[in-house]
Amino acid sequence: MSIDFESLKDSAVVAAQNGATKVKELVGTGVAKAKELAGTGAAKAKELTEISKLKVQNSVEQDAIRKAYAELGKQYYAAHSADSDPALAGLCQKITDSMGKISYNNERIADIKAAGGPDLEDFADEAKEKVGDAVETAEAVVEEKVEEMKEALHNIPEDPFANIGEDDKKDE
Repeated sequence: MSIDFESLKDSAVVAAQNGATKVKELVGTGVAKAKELAGTGAAKAKELTEISKLKVQNSVEQDAIRKAYAELGKQYYAAHSADSDPALAGLCQKITDSMGKISYNNERIADIKAAGGPDLEDFADEAKEKVGDAVETAEAVVEEKVEEMKEALHNIPEDPFANIGEDDKKDE
Protein backbone atom coordinates (compact mmCIF):
# COMPACT_ATOMS: atom_id res chain seq x y z
CA MET A 1 0.00 0.00 0.00
CA SER A 2 1.43 3.29 -1.03
CA ILE A 3 0.67 6.59 0.61
CA ASP A 4 0.38 9.59 -1.63
CA PHE A 5 2.09 12.23 0.48
CA GLU A 6 1.60 14.94 -2.14
CA SER A 7 -2.13 14.41 -2.06
CA LEU A 8 -2.18 14.46 1.76
CA LYS A 9 -0.08 17.62 1.77
CA ASP A 10 -2.42 19.31 -0.71
CA SER A 11 -5.44 18.28 1.38
CA ALA A 12 -3.81 19.67 4.53
CA VAL A 13 -2.98 22.98 2.81
CA VAL A 14 -6.57 23.32 1.55
CA ALA A 15 -7.93 22.50 5.03
CA ALA A 16 -5.60 25.08 6.63
CA GLN A 17 -6.61 27.71 4.10
CA ASN A 18 -10.28 26.96 4.68
CA GLY A 19 -9.70 27.18 8.47
CA ALA A 20 -7.84 30.50 8.12
CA THR A 21 -10.65 31.89 5.99
CA LYS A 22 -13.21 30.78 8.55
CA VAL A 23 -11.19 32.35 11.40
CA LYS A 24 -10.95 35.65 9.47
CA GLU A 25 -14.70 35.62 8.94
CA LEU A 26 -15.33 34.94 12.65
CA VAL A 27 -12.89 37.63 13.74
CA GLY A 28 -14.48 40.11 11.33
CA THR A 29 -17.91 39.26 12.67
CA GLY A 30 -16.66 39.55 16.28
CA VAL A 31 -15.04 42.94 15.61
CA ALA A 32 -18.20 44.22 13.93
CA LYS A 33 -20.33 43.01 16.84
CA ALA A 34 -17.93 44.59 19.36
CA LYS A 35 -18.09 47.91 17.50
CA GLU A 36 -21.88 47.70 17.42
CA LEU A 37 -22.03 46.99 21.16
CA ALA A 38 -19.58 49.79 21.92
CA GLY A 39 -21.65 52.22 19.86
CA THR A 40 -24.82 51.10 21.60
CA GLY A 41 -23.13 51.39 25.02
CA ALA A 42 -21.84 54.89 24.25
CA ALA A 43 -25.27 55.98 23.07
CA LYS A 44 -26.87 54.55 26.21
CA ALA A 45 -24.30 56.27 28.43
CA LYS A 46 -24.95 59.58 26.66
CA GLU A 47 -28.69 59.05 27.13
CA LEU A 48 -28.27 58.28 30.85
CA THR A 49 -26.04 61.34 31.28
CA GLU A 50 -28.65 63.57 29.68
CA ILE A 51 -31.38 62.06 31.86
CA SER A 52 -29.26 62.63 34.98
CA LYS A 53 -28.64 66.27 34.03
CA LEU A 54 -32.36 66.82 33.49
CA LYS A 55 -33.18 65.22 36.86
CA VAL A 56 -30.69 67.51 38.59
CA GLN A 57 -32.22 70.50 36.84
CA ASN A 58 -35.68 69.35 37.95
CA SER A 59 -34.46 69.05 41.52
CA VAL A 60 -33.06 72.59 41.40
CA GLU A 61 -36.37 73.88 40.02
CA GLN A 62 -38.34 71.98 42.71
CA ASP A 63 -36.17 73.62 45.35
CA ALA A 64 -36.83 77.03 43.78
CA ILE A 65 -40.58 76.32 43.85
CA ARG A 66 -40.43 75.29 47.54
CA LYS A 67 -38.56 78.49 48.40
CA ALA A 68 -41.03 80.61 46.40
CA TYR A 69 -43.98 78.92 48.13
CA ALA A 70 -42.39 79.56 51.52
CA GLU A 71 -41.75 83.21 50.67
CA LEU A 72 -45.28 83.57 49.28
CA GLY A 73 -46.67 82.11 52.48
CA LYS A 74 -44.55 84.40 54.66
CA GLN A 75 -45.62 87.46 52.72
CA TYR A 76 -49.29 86.44 52.74
CA TYR A 77 -49.16 85.70 56.45
CA ALA A 78 -47.46 89.04 57.17
CA ALA A 79 -50.00 90.95 55.12
CA HIS A 80 -53.22 89.02 55.82
CA SER A 81 -52.94 86.92 58.99
CA ALA A 82 -55.55 89.03 60.75
CA ASP A 83 -57.97 89.28 57.81
CA SER A 84 -57.12 86.16 55.80
CA ASP A 85 -59.33 84.48 53.27
CA PRO A 86 -61.57 81.93 55.06
CA ALA A 87 -59.98 79.12 53.03
CA LEU A 88 -56.55 80.08 54.39
CA ALA A 89 -57.59 81.10 57.92
CA GLY A 90 -56.86 77.62 59.33
CA LEU A 91 -53.31 77.63 58.00
CA CYS A 92 -52.72 81.15 59.30
CA GLN A 93 -53.99 80.06 62.72
CA LYS A 94 -51.62 77.05 62.73
CA ILE A 95 -48.71 79.39 62.04
CA THR A 96 -49.83 81.79 64.78
CA ASP A 97 -50.19 78.89 67.26
CA SER A 98 -46.73 77.51 66.41
CA MET A 99 -45.16 80.95 66.76
CA GLY A 100 -46.76 81.24 70.20
CA LYS A 101 -45.35 77.86 71.25
CA ILE A 102 -41.87 78.84 70.03
CA SER A 103 -42.08 82.10 71.94
CA TYR A 104 -43.18 80.26 75.11
CA ASN A 105 -40.34 77.74 74.74
CA ASN A 106 -37.79 80.54 74.28
CA GLU A 107 -39.07 82.22 77.46
CA ARG A 108 -38.69 78.94 79.36
CA ILE A 109 -35.14 78.55 78.05
CA ALA A 110 -34.30 82.07 79.24
CA ASP A 111 -35.87 81.34 82.67
CA ILE A 112 -33.86 78.12 83.07
CA LYS A 113 -30.62 79.89 82.15
CA ALA A 114 -31.44 82.78 84.52
CA ALA A 115 -32.17 80.35 87.38
CA GLY A 116 -28.55 79.20 87.18
CA GLY A 117 -29.25 75.90 85.57
CA PRO A 118 -26.37 74.13 83.95
CA ASP A 119 -25.06 75.94 80.91
CA LEU A 120 -24.03 73.37 78.35
CA GLU A 121 -21.79 75.86 76.63
CA ASP A 122 -19.80 76.26 79.87
CA PHE A 123 -19.59 72.47 80.20
CA ALA A 124 -18.40 72.21 76.62
CA ASP A 125 -15.75 74.90 77.15
CA GLU A 126 -14.57 73.19 80.34
CA ALA A 127 -14.45 69.81 78.59
CA LYS A 128 -12.43 71.29 75.73
CA GLU A 129 -10.00 72.78 78.22
CA LYS A 130 -9.61 69.47 80.08
CA VAL A 131 -9.12 67.56 76.85
CA GLY A 132 -6.53 70.10 75.76
CA ASP A 133 -4.70 69.70 79.10
CA ALA A 134 -4.82 65.92 78.79
CA VAL A 135 -3.41 66.08 75.26
CA GLU A 136 -0.58 68.35 76.40
CA THR A 137 0.23 66.00 79.29
CA ALA A 138 0.17 62.97 77.00
CA GLU A 139 2.42 64.71 74.50
CA ALA A 140 4.88 65.60 77.27
CA VAL A 141 4.93 62.01 78.58
CA VAL A 142 5.44 60.63 75.08
CA GLU A 143 8.26 63.10 74.41
CA GLU A 144 9.92 62.15 77.71
CA LYS A 145 9.70 58.44 76.90
CA VAL A 146 11.10 59.04 73.42
CA GLU A 147 14.08 60.88 74.91
CA GLU A 148 14.63 58.05 77.42
CA MET A 149 14.58 55.51 74.59
CA LYS A 150 17.03 57.58 72.52
CA GLU A 151 19.38 57.78 75.50
CA ALA A 152 19.11 54.05 76.11
CA LEU A 153 19.87 53.37 72.45
CA HIS A 154 22.97 55.57 72.60
CA ASN A 155 24.22 53.59 75.61
CA ILE A 156 24.16 50.28 73.76
CA PRO A 157 27.73 49.30 72.78
CA GLU A 158 28.46 48.94 69.06
CA ASP A 159 28.81 45.19 69.49
CA PRO A 160 26.68 44.21 72.47
CA PHE A 161 27.68 40.56 72.07
CA ALA A 162 31.43 41.18 71.98
CA ASN A 163 31.99 40.30 75.62
CA ILE A 164 29.94 37.11 75.60
CA GLY A 165 32.05 34.25 76.82
CA GLU A 166 34.75 36.49 78.35
CA ASP A 167 33.23 36.01 81.78
CA ASP A 168 33.62 32.27 81.32
CA LYS A 169 37.33 32.78 80.43
CA LYS A 170 37.92 34.80 83.62
CA ASP A 171 36.51 31.98 85.74
CA GLU A 172 39.03 29.50 84.26
